[in-house]
Amino acid sequence: MENIRVGIIGVGNIGYAHLSCIAKGGIRGMTLGALCDIAPAKRERLASEFPGIRIFEDGDELISSGLVDAVIVATPHYFHPHFVKYALERGVHVLSEKPAGVSVSEVIKANGAAAESKALYGIMFNQRTDPLFRKAKEIIDGGGIGEPKRLVWIVTNWYRTQSYYDSGSWRATWNGEGGGVLINQAPHNIDIWQWLFGMPAKVTAFCHEGLYHDIGVEDDATIYAEYENGASAVFITTTGEAPGTNRLEISGDKGKLVLEKNELRYTKLGIPEREFCFTEKTSSGIPPTEEFVCKFDQTRDGHELILENFASAVLENASMIAPGTDGINELSITNAAFLSSWTGKTVELPLSAEDIAGFDRLLEEKRTEEKARGPENRKGGKATGKSEYIKRWSVKW
Repeated sequence: MENIRVGIIGVGNIGYAHLSCIAKGGIRGMTLGALCDIAPAKRERLASEFPGIRIFEDGDELISSGLVDAVIVATPHYFHPHFVKYALERGVHVLSEKPAGVSVSEVIKANGAAAESKALYGIMFNQRTDPLFRKAKEIIDGGGIGEPKRLVWIVTNWYRTQSYYDSGSWRATWNGEGGGVLINQAPHNIDIWQWLFGMPAKVTAFCHEGLYHDIGVEDDATIYAEYENGASAVFITTTGEAPGTNRLEISGDKGKLVLEKNELRYTKLGIPEREFCFTEKTSSGIPPTEEFVCKFDQTRDGHELILENFASAVLENASMIAPGTDGINELSITNAAFLSSWTGKTVELPLSAEDIAGFDRLLEEKRTEEKARGPENRKGGKATGKSEYIKRWSVKW
């Protein structure tokens, strides 16, 4: 097999971006096999634009059609685990958009299907292809910062206007997206956090709902996390601050990384800090340092790189940059942050069965309350139905 036949389930903004890239032959190892969307107007337009390509209304039917070897799931978040599980159980490879789902309980089921299936499962964590993050991971994994001590990420350049939220009644709702900035804009950042620094043991968070916008979900969040070795992490994000900041600092006992404005600064300590602290005879000063600056230009879009890597994994047994089962890590931090904020308690990771059930229960309460308010009242406003294409996945250094 030279190419895998790919079906796309959900042809919205990002689904259409993947479709266009594959259709024009931009992804080595992929050809277009079928398309699916629940909106009649979209199906009509797709049929006109891509004659000869079968268009489905139901994703399950596309998966079972025999027309595809793999599917890309680009539906609203709640449907990701279902289509992943359905595809894997039928031996169809699947690449899911982020996040892996809204609730860890559903993603556990999808990961279980992955463990039982011979088909491959990937997730669109395209920021893992960014040269700066890859260099940071190389330094950390190679022992360049030593024992991890602290991560601080201020990513507040996800600014959104009220018009953005009013562009669709599903946006920034518990029933449509399953949350706000943590579930929509920040999953890439949270994935990179755990990919570089590891999974924390405890999470305490403050998620402010409708702080800056007329919405009922969080548009501002601060997460404080602790690790088994005593390290800590602070993650701050919002869609209501301008001008925003995107600065990532990672410290260890042998060095420090600072990523900002498309640049990585690596400060290497000549003597480990812990050793210097207890052997230095003076009361001030710091260990001797050496600084390195790295700048990179990413020549290809990260989405394309993940698509091509996924095809290579299927066709050539290449290692996946972003295995789908990794998606539970990012989502576990997000679920823990919501649960901590809703209950006012610190939440331990990995999530216990009790905490998973508690999150699901409280989320369902929010969904029920939101439904009771009706579509005319998100928190007070009314969706306009206007749409605007925004590259919301950009890290925007």
